[in-house]
Amino acid sequence: MKAIRFARTGGPDVLALEEIELASPAPGQVRVRHTVIGVNFIDTYQRSGLYKLPLPSGLGSEAAGAVEAVGQGVTSLKVGDRVGYCTGPIGAYAEANNVPADRVVKLPSGVSDETAAAAMLKGMTAQYLLKRTFPVQRGQPILIHSAAGGVGLIAGQWAKHLGATVIGTVGSDDKIALAKANGYEHVLNLQKDDWVAYVREMTKGEGVPVVYDSVGKDTFTGSLDCLAPRGMMVSFGNSSGAVPAVEPAILSAKGSLYLTRPTLFHYVRTSQELQETAADLFAVIASGAVKIAVNQRFALKDARAAHEALHSRKTTGATVLIL
Repeated sequence: MKAIRFARTGGPDVLALEEIELASPAPGQVRVRHTVIGVNFIDTYQRSGLYKLPLPSGLGSEAAGAVEAVGQGVTSLKVGDRVGYCTGPIGAYAEANNVPADRVVKLPSGVSDETAAAAMLKGMTAQYLLKRTFPVQRGQPILIHSAAGGVGLIAGQWAKHLGATVIGTVGSDDKIALAKANGYEHVLNLQKDDWVAYVREMTKGEGVPVVYDSVGKDTFTGSLDCLAPRGMMVSFGNSSGAVPAVEPAILSAKGSLYLTRPTLFHYVRTSQELQETAADLFAVIASGAVKIAVNQRFALKDARAAHEALHSRKTTGATVLIL
């Protein structure tokens, strides 16, 4: 089968389409034949070496398709089932992948393969951020960075559905209208607006109870300055680079703040947690409260171009690879 591989870390140019052999699924695994593959910022971190993978390696952790073969002992899935996954083994940038059966989710009839591949990782991230890391309450003002990104568009809609007043930041003026159409009541341009002052002003000096920050280095300090006393800083990404080392005393100086660096994998650690998180996501999509925007599509062989598009900071919503 064809798969995207890389033998050294670096820019998008290290990605290459190769022919590889895929073994039969081991006991407890299923082989998923992909139709759509999700592209996420974590893929760029792994490709660049920010997050370490043993090399040479495949790439990608999210895809949708159908079960093509079933390993020994698997009873929860059968050949032909429509499924998706986003916390399985690395290697989703390929025509197929062997995945532990307990990491696979059956897709409901109302959710297309493209929607699943575009939404599972980003949507389940929004689910745990808004409902478990810091459970958002009706009437609360909250700040979400990268409002026009994949997680941002889902989180904005979902937070509005929960009754929050959602403030967002974007990287350019041409993304403001998109964010406002997806749940954000207030949208600031990180490149030119004094977003910290704006948040303080609109909250009458109090600050917000939570900031969800996937930008990292460029926004970390400002995000702390937006928080109310005992507020929570949720740092869940590094699109501008890794956050530098933090002295714990800064949290007390700025209001006895909380700081967490969560990942989806720890919120869907068990099969039950995975199934419940996915079910909550699929339900809010089915209700119409959250719509999934797939705004960039590439062929598998063009994975390099997909990564270049992500790095350009001009993408919005979800990016997928189509087979």
